[in-house]
Amino acid sequence: MNARTALGAYKVNKTTTAMEGASPHKLIAMLLDGALERIASASGAMKRGELAASGEAIGKAISIIDSLRVSLDHEQGQSLAESLSALYDYMTRRLLEANATKDQDMLGEVADLLKQVKIAWDEIPSDLHHVSE
Repeated sequence: MNARTALGAYKVNKTTTAMEGASPHKLIAMLLDGALERIASASGAMKRGELAASGEAIGKAISIIDSLRVSLDHEQGQSLAESLSALYDYMTRRLLEANATKDQDMLGEVADLLKQVKIAWDEIPSDLHHVSE
């Protein structure tokens, strides 16, 4: 097993272990972090001209954002859930466009939007975490 394979296996195991004990609130925070990490990876790969790696990272970010969209509770959070769903759809379209045009500014735009969602998510008081659990 080479070092890259070993590191990949370690990261998967570490993530799996963290997810098993995480609350639903923490899982969403982890998804947001993961999407931001993939977008940063895509941007770096795009800068280096590594288009396959960039496309792969963008694809993973899109999958994570889709998971966030699917996890929305439209019954409990009606208008907020609808707004977030529309925002996630917009982010997905911008990521697809960024991949097609190799536009790093679009990646930055989506990262900025995700950061705003993450900031708001992290500001939810801990006594309200149980509401979504």
